[in-house]
Amino acid sequence: MRKIFEVSDVFRAHGKAYRESHGAEMSVGQLRAMRAIEICRTSCLGGHVDECDHCGAIRISYNSCRNRHCPKCQCLDKERWLESRKRELLPARYFHAVFTLPEGLRAIALRNQKVIYNILFRSVSETIQMLSKEKKHLGVEIGFIAILHTWSQTLIHHPHLHCIITSGGLSLDGRYWVSGKRDFFIHVKVLSKVFRGKFLDFLKRSYNRKELKFPGKIAPLEEKGAFSGMLSDLYKQEWVVYCKEALENAEQAIEYLGRYTHRVAISNERIVELKGNTITFRYRDSSDNDRIKYMSLDAQEFIRRFLLHILPDGFVKIRHYGLLSNRGKKTKLALCRELLGALVNTVQEGLKQETWEELLTRLTGIDPRICPVCREGRMHIKEMLHAESGSHPP
Repeated sequence: MRKIFEVSDVFRAHGKAYRESHGAEMSVGQLRAMRAIEICRTSCLGGHVDECDHCGAIRISYNSCRNRHCPKCQCLDKERWLESRKRELLPARYFHAVFTLPEGLRAIALRNQKVIYNILFRSVSETIQMLSKEKKHLGVEIGFIAILHTWSQTLIHHPHLHCIITSGGLSLDGRYWVSGKRDFFIHVKVLSKVFRGKFLDFLKRSYNRKELKFPGKIAPLEEKGAFSGMLSDLYKQEWVVYCKEALENAEQAIEYLGRYTHRVAISNERIVELKGNTITFRYRDSSDNDRIKYMSLDAQEFIRRFLLHILPDGFVKIRHYGLLSNRGKKTKLALCRELLGALVNTVQEGLKQETWEELLTRLTGIDPRICPVCREGRMHIKEMLHAESGSHPP
């Protein structure tokens, strides 16, 4: 059996040295995330002692950090989120589209994350909604979910939005459901051109309002002529937009969403070795027919790359638009289901939320309430373990 390595192992072994070298450059969010991952499921966060009511076996369980960047804390949150989406997605086909920021913008994005990522969401959402409402394309109001990722397989800063989009939509007069084509949404060149124009227009507005910061290596771009030159170069480039043919139903869309919604920069299972100051991990090389390869990084570089993807506090990385936006969603979805001849699953909507034990049992087939020793008794909390003083993330 292969030894399991985790991001938390890297942080515990090398985090202190990294903070001593780079702490002054780190954001509060990065410091908080690193500390949370270090102490996740350890005595630092407290926990409880369970005892079997049949054989008396004892089990100690420590609390999770619940930080959204922690590789160990996403599974149950993801499943609960997907369960909620199952009650909202329409019985229709869906497209998967990806909008990527060009390389020339990534340095600015990294130093202005909240501003640039919000522009990315706004430009993509307006592009999709504007074009889908035009009669020459679809002439409908569609629904879609956009999810921000900021990393490549090798942990390089690579901001992009994954979008799950209905292939059809509600007619603009609200009377009909208009089905889209099975193998075609809107031409990617059209999407790319409008996306580029909107993004650069919003970027220019932010520059004129002095919302952007230009520290360090990008300081020259603060000068108006240099910034205008950068914009001119970006206007000449073709921006990368990818769109995959329609998923056949909401179930497939849910499966797709599950791959992207609660991911972090790297999962623990991709780490194959932690040896001295070197971390080796597995990645998929899209430029080489998706071949699986291995990369080794110095611990300081591994931590630096991981921290590139800690989002600003409170930043919403999953957003809903059109028919799926919070505004008027209940009424519009009910109308769409009626037009599609679909019944609302009132039984499912009335179900109480599963406990984490029930959810884990359904997902894994392993019931944490059953004694792992005798397999007959049930585990009950015997004692609460308090968190160690001063051990919480800052």
